[in-house]
Amino acid sequence: MAESNRELLTRSIFKRNPIALLVLGICSALAVTGQMTTALVMSVCVTLVVAFSSLTISLVRYQIPASVRIGLQIIVIATLVILVDQILKAFFFGLSKQLSIYVGLIITNCIVMGRAEGFAMSNPPIASFVDGLGNGLGYGLVLLAVAFVRELFGSGSLFGYEILPLTTNGGWYLRNGMLVLPASAFFLIALIIWLLRAIDPSQEEKD
Repeated sequence: MAESNRELLTRSIFKRNPIALLVLGICSALAVTGQMTTALVMSVCVTLVVAFSSLTISLVRYQIPASVRIGLQIIVIATLVILVDQILKAFFFGLSKQLSIYVGLIITNCIVMGRAEGFAMSNPPIASFVDGLGNGLGYGLVLLAVAFVRELFGSGSLFGYEILPLTTNGGWYLRNGMLVLPASAFFLIALIIWLLRAIDPSQEEKD
């Protein structure tokens, strides 16, 4: 039986999270989760790209020759990524500089290509849009969780506002220097994956 739009949305966030279950799209977590702000902006960008690319590809799926479908999918995704990047540069130039090349690398994000090829090519537009939206939100949820821990305990702040007064500023909190390092994102993602699979064993990989 076909899943409802609500099931498509919630499944992609909680039951089939692209990072926690499928371990896709984790490379950007190294660079953008040092602060909640950059993680939030990256999450919004990926969500918009994956949702609208899935919608667009689903709308024209019957007109796409099988021999060139991957190339056309990349063209659609690249166009949306360029549009998002230009909007960031026009209205949020500071954030655009912080994210650097990582917005452009959304083009190669496995989540975006995976949903375009694995779902949008064989499902109607609305379902494809909802599936893309859910996968983007699921990706963003993990990114924000990692950024929350890294910024709070690594820098003593959230969204740039001081929460834990650092000893360097006369406060009481001695920051965790390991969490400032990009590699700490991988350890945190591994803990999130372990926690989710411990709570819900159905998310464990099957032999």
